[in-house]
Amino acid sequence: MLIYILIGITGGFLSGFMGIGGGIIMVPFMVYFANFSQHLAQGTSLAVLSIPVVMFGAYQYYIQGNVNIKAALIIALFFCLGIFLGSKYAQTLSSDTLKIIFGFLMILIGIKMVTT
Repeated sequence: MLIYILIGITGGFLSGFMGIGGGIIMVPFMVYFANFSQHLAQGTSLAVLSIPVVMFGAYQYYIQGNVNIKAALIIALFFCLGIFLGSKYAQTLSSDTLKIIFGFLMILIGIKMVTT
């Protein structure tokens, strides 16, 4: 139970602070600290984010004028399609393969963030 609380607090803080949390923080924490399989961690992360928890953080940005509502709605609509297709495909891969893909994607994004 304590590890779930720590994952929630850390993921929530970093999500509000830097706009990250779901995949980048919670999934690796669930895999390595809660002994979840990659599939279970990804599914649990999506379940956490399916509850409108992010509204609290988004509201803080909104009241400061830092939310483009039109862009958010369009992206959210197509995010729904993408998340359906991506999660369906992920179920066809082994947990090890999924973990490798996930890790490489995090490395590539990290390199891009640091170098630009």
